[in-house]
Amino acid sequence: MNENLLKIAEKLISTGSLSTTEYEFLIDNRNTEIAEILKNEAVKKRKEVYGNTVFIRGLIEISNICKNDCLYCGIRASNKSCDRYRLTKEEILSCCDEGYSLGFRTFVMQGGEDLHFTDEILVDIVKSIKEKYPDCAVTLSLGERSRESYQKLYDAGADRYLLRHETADEEHYSKLHPNKMSYKTRMECLKNLKEIGYQTGCGFMVGSPYQTTENLAKDLKFIEEFSPEMCGIGPFIPHVATEFRDFSSGDVELTCYLLSIIRLIKPTILLPATTALGTAEQGGREKGILCGANVIMPNLSPHSVRKKYELYNNKLISGNESAQEIENLKNSMKNIGYEIVTDRGDIKEN
Repeated sequence: MNENLLKIAEKLISTGSLSTTEYEFLIDNRNTEIAEILKNEAVKKRKEVYGNTVFIRGLIEISNICKNDCLYCGIRASNKSCDRYRLTKEEILSCCDEGYSLGFRTFVMQGGEDLHFTDEILVDIVKSIKEKYPDCAVTLSLGERSRESYQKLYDAGADRYLLRHETADEEHYSKLHPNKMSYKTRMECLKNLKEIGYQTGCGFMVGSPYQTTENLAKDLKFIEEFSPEMCGIGPFIPHVATEFRDFSSGDVELTCYLLSIIRLIKPTILLPATTALGTAEQGGREKGILCGANVIMPNLSPHSVRKKYELYNNKLISGNESAQEIENLKNSMKNIGYEIVTDRGDIKEN
């Protein structure tokens, strides 16, 4: 075992903080032995806070219409082959009705940056969900909006907001996005969300085009300093209708290694085992849970639109109806020693 590597790992375990250079060293010198050490310590810290519980979130993909043209995304504006859809308020509420009966107590409304969803429309939907299900949390993942918009949605009852930062390196950001999108704007949005009072989530793709180890180290340092309540990471998976179609997918083992590191950075964090992880490898979500994740987001979207919300190729989509899907998830978690719980699953602060 590399003595410096072990020292850095021990420092992370005891303090939850490293320099960017140390994070880079930890990634560059990854091996099976150190991965096992970090995994075991991450699981230990996770169990100290959350026990063996896994929180489920009901994902509702409300629209695959997007004004942006992010170079990696299957629903980018320039993808003419994308079969576009947009859920109505009634369809969204119907998804919540079904989810509530299955035990979901958090609903995640995710979508492209669809200009149809004005503040007025979204405020009405959020208020309607909260009025009908006051014991539930509402999470939004609808991209970049103005501070005023975020405030209105928060005032309407939205509890959490997920906005992946994608990369904590401005140059790398510019390689993944069109010129009209700005790294500074993304970071400003995250700052606004936290200041307003949302439980705020960031995140990034592992193995995205042009990503370096230094980029990943900066991501980890950003997470340490920003201290989000949630963080979503998953392996990059290319989409055939993007210019990154021929790039390789991100590494599942590295993704799981980074999940362990993020858990050690912030033991209380809400950390999903993402759909991308389950898509990249059979049993990937279970592997993520075993490395320190504690959230899974099953899909409550109507079956008729699930294939249309294709951010990347071969996205994991269950053919089961939701009740059966949840039963299968419960069994898969039980088989690895974990238990799905039906509550809001708020972060437990120290």
